[in-house]
Amino acid sequence: MKLRSLALAPVLALAMAFPALAEKIPLNEISRYLNGIQTAQADFSQVNADGSISTGTVFIHRPNRVRFEYKGDNTLVLASAGQVAVFDKKSSGGPQQYPLSRTPLSIILAPNVNLSQARMVTGYTEKNNATIVTAQDPQHPEYGNIQMVFTANPTQLRQWVVTDDTGSRTTVILGDMQTGVSIPPSRFAIENEIARRR
Repeated sequence: MKLRSLALAPVLALAMAFPALAEKIPLNEISRYLNGIQTAQADFSQVNADGSISTGTVFIHRPNRVRFEYKGDNTLVLASAGQVAVFDKKSSGGPQQYPLSRTPLSIILAPNVNLSQARMVTGYTEKNNATIVTAQDPQHPEYGNIQMVFTANPTQLRQWVVTDDTGSRTTVILGDMQTGVSIPPSRFAIENEIARRR
């Protein structure tokens, strides 16, 4: 035992010479943080699957509502009443619509985020002082996943990467997020937007 202790001494000394590695933010703390967001607004940069970059402003009204306004064109993505509507600047018809439950973004918009439930989190690491969590719908992993990046003290969501059911990846990098902002519910109404664009 004495020889082993002596052999470990240089290793312990070396470990003491460097600052401790940043610890991962606990999953229950991340769940608490996400559940605490009722309304939020942030500028964002988006890296699309084809490598192009878009910018705009995102508005969040949990649960289940989000609005992405893109700068420089008339593109808009709305989630409300269980549906996602994509208003494309190039489309002359109505929006493309699909169930919110089929996109991994529904995980952070859910009424009660619980990252501790079985088979939801598939990746959980710390890198460059950030906690990276990859999550999926445990009932439907085929819908894809969302990889979220958080910084600590205080816990803040900095970016996410959505991989959809086709394997296509979209990265959203958030600017400073303002929480507790006043956003009229009408801004998330898909039918209102359809009527406005007619």
